[in-house]
Amino acid sequence: MDKRVLAYLEQYVGKNNLLTTLEKRFSYTYDASPLKLAVADLPGVVVFPENTEQVSKVLRLANEKKIPVIVRGAGTNVSGGALSIEDCIVLCLNRMNRIIELDQKNSLAIVEPGVINGELQREAAKLGLFYPPDPQSSEFSTIGGNVAENAGGPRCVKYGVTRDYILGLEVVLPNGDIINTGAKTIKNVTGYDLTRLFVGSEGTLGVITKIILKLIPKPEATKLALAVFPTMEAAADTVARISASGIVPAMMEFLDNIYIRNIEEYAHVGFPKDAGAVLILAVDGDEEILDKSLQRIAEICRAAGAMQIQVAHTTKENNELMRARQAAFASMSRLNPTIIGEDFTVPRSNIPKMVAKIQEIAQKHGVIIATVGHAGDGNLHATFSCDERNEDEMKRVEAAIDDLVDATLALDGVISGEHGIGRFKAKYMEKQFDPAQLALMKSIKNLFDPNNILNPGVMFKE
Repeated sequence: MDKRVLAYLEQYVGKNNLLTTLEKRFSYTYDASPLKLAVADLPGVVVFPENTEQVSKVLRLANEKKIPVIVRGAGTNVSGGALSIEDCIVLCLNRMNRIIELDQKNSLAIVEPGVINGELQREAAKLGLFYPPDPQSSEFSTIGGNVAENAGGPRCVKYGVTRDYILGLEVVLPNGDIINTGAKTIKNVTGYDLTRLFVGSEGTLGVITKIILKLIPKPEATKLALAVFPTMEAAADTVARISASGIVPAMMEFLDNIYIRNIEEYAHVGFPKDAGAVLILAVDGDEEILDKSLQRIAEICRAAGAMQIQVAHTTKENNELMRARQAAFASMSRLNPTIIGEDFTVPRSNIPKMVAKIQEIAQKHGVIIATVGHAGDGNLHATFSCDERNEDEMKRVEAAIDDLVDATLALDGVISGEHGIGRFKAKYMEKQFDPAQLALMKSIKNLFDPNNILNPGVMFKE
């Protein structure tokens, strides 16, 4: 990095908010994706702004010098959206981590991007309020990253994704200008909806520095149940049946036999290791109606072939089931050193076909693919267990992912339900969108960021 640029950055944010040594810069070359960087992709500097004005000054300088800027939160991105490129500025927003306001009367919160999702949920709950988006990384991922990726989680089946809870944003544009979108109001139809444009834009259009979030009343109670099935097909069919019944569970999570065995051996939660698949189901709301809702769901499960249904009767039993689901991804590390989690999403009625297709593709390419997912919204995480040191295996994994993309699109699905595109899936955008749509998206990017300094290579290949 040019020494004059480093001097300006130190002047803007202070010496203690810059990382310049080789070993510290190297620590910011990764995220949670399987992508590996070349040595040349080392960032030139890592910057930790503490307020919006500092972000503005950094971007104004970067735009003038045409220096790439990679925006980063906790680094939990699994699609390669936070990876550095050669001599870039990594703009790390972790130190902008204040909950500025919790407004009980208007049921909203105003936060900085570095606030941890789980922390916000707990603070809102103290006021009887509820922030539903809960990605599996909620205990360490930031709200800013969640907004940039439009993150989801198990509760999306009933409550929707992050976008549904964003009322307004403060954003610094690539040229350093600061804008405010949206408002504190629930209803707002004034002008184009720029707020929704920034949500899910993966840091390619601007840097989000403040977020107005909608909160809702906290449900009175939540009850969970575990339904055990002899086959994956029966469990997948049950998801479609429950969805068609008119009942809206708060959570409907699918785990196949590979996950069941690994979770049980890892976390010892009492899962039946010989089951073909299980569903972890939750209902929430007024306590009086929960038993009736669970009873109806249990009837549907039995009609679809469930061998066993266990209802959690205590908070401890609820927590045990949630612990089992949260241990899923970590448990896969017992098999092989490399885990690649995809997040293809199909219409719920096509879940049985997609589950079968995943197994067919795994057998075709001789790879291990376990399936876990937020089945209630059609979001299946096909999880590859492999070894990145085995070149032949990784080629077969790549071919299997290509086939999964084709299978997903053939079933009217999308290539990402909640992980985003990043660098990992940018090459598949041409399969998802026609040339006219891609050209329109690229023209929007060019309008906001004509010098292409913000997260270049993310979402689009160039």
